[in-house]
Amino acid sequence: MSAPAENLPATATAAPVEERVRARVITDDPLYRAIPVALRFAPAEPLAVRIVFPADLSPEGTDNEWVFPRALLEAGLQAPTGTGDVRVWPCGRVQAVVEFHSPEGVAVVQFDIAALRRFLRRTYAASASTR
Repeated sequence: MSAPAENLPATATAAPVEERVRARVITDDPLYRAIPVALRFAPAEPLAVRIVFPADLSPEGTDNEWVFPRALLEAGLQAPTGTGDVRVWPCGRVQAVVEFHSPEGVAVVQFDIAALRRFLRRTYAASASTR
């Protein structure tokens, strides 16, 4: 016989976090190209964040997703950080730069710090709700 539902332990499951932001791809061209970017966080992977670039930026025509430590993104809003494929640093008081390294080359993308901080706050709230 099974236990009544009210006696079962509650299992908290937080919904994934997704924030849609505008970013700027930095190139040698004096005119920057603004692009839509998805910032994603899954509570099942609490140490990681994902930045997803639209398919039209990819030679394969598919979304380009980068996964890296949430702590790297957070630390990079205060001071330059990262030595691997992803590097982050503040650019003035209102911008942050995320640099992505791959065998195909380097992409330098500028974000509003406020959007990144808002996303990070939502990820920590989602993490806390699963405890």
